[in-house]
Amino acid sequence: METTEVCKKQVRLIATDMDGTLLNELGEISQENREAIKAAQAKGIKVVVATGRSYKEAVPPLQAAGITCPIICVNGAEIRDEQGEKVKSVPLSYPTYRQVAAILEDAGIYYELYTDSGTYSDNREKAFQTMVDYLTAAYPDYPEEKIKEKIDFRFARESFSIVNDYDEVLDQDAGVEIYKLLVFSNDEAALAAAAEKLQQLPELAVSSSAKNNLELTNRGAQKGIAVKEFAAQHQILLEETMALGDNFNDLSMLKIVGYSVAMGNAEEEIKQICTFVANRHDKHGVAHAIQELALV
Repeated sequence: METTEVCKKQVRLIATDMDGTLLNELGEISQENREAIKAAQAKGIKVVVATGRSYKEAVPPLQAAGITCPIICVNGAEIRDEQGEKVKSVPLSYPTYRQVAAILEDAGIYYELYTDSGTYSDNREKAFQTMVDYLTAAYPDYPEEKIKEKIDFRFARESFSIVNDYDEVLDQDAGVEIYKLLVFSNDEAALAAAAEKLQQLPELAVSSSAKNNLELTNRGAQKGIAVKEFAAQHQILLEETMALGDNFNDLSMLKIVGYSVAMGNAEEEIKQICTFVANRHDKHGVAHAIQELALV
């Protein structure tokens, strides 16, 4: 699509996903993407990251690139300002969590638990294999040693821990907040059947960031809701907002903005609903979109 067809209002806000979008095949922010974001910020355009990652998982690649901006974490379950201070959270209720856990356990499906105190797994072997499967699928050309390095780093981080049982870390009375359940299964039929049951729970939002996963959050914890609120707080119209993404957990923000951008590596359904398709994430797609739509 020609740029002239897309541009109607000046871009004043950019919301970008991380994995498969802002990050390249090495899980890093390329120099081209970094420079484009810096140029947008210098022009007075606000930039916010909207990711399924926890805050502690999102910060390292941003810091390495020297980028400072607010972060919509765990699909909108937690919002952090530029200084890293939590300004809002939208957790799952404990009763809904129990219902979700029962459905997944009955189906024999593994999940990881994201809370305000950290990210947890109750099975080290599955956590390791899940990470291998995810990185291999997301980054087919990723060197094997890099995959091992990233997995070792994840297990070493204070924010990711192995527990015997999730009840060890869940304490409603102590105010522990449940942000997300990240569900993994290579059994497509089992995952689809579980998703159908989970979608019946009124509090739950069901999305995904890869073919073999589900991301489960409070229905009020979605990227689109968080981006809409962020724009309103800064008196920016959604028509003046650009959102960039590659997968189904990005849909809620891509559907509401004036400039919806799919990466070249995005799922076909994502491309179909967007007004602009940028280069792949490993070909500086974020920079491509910013240069074509915002720095004009």
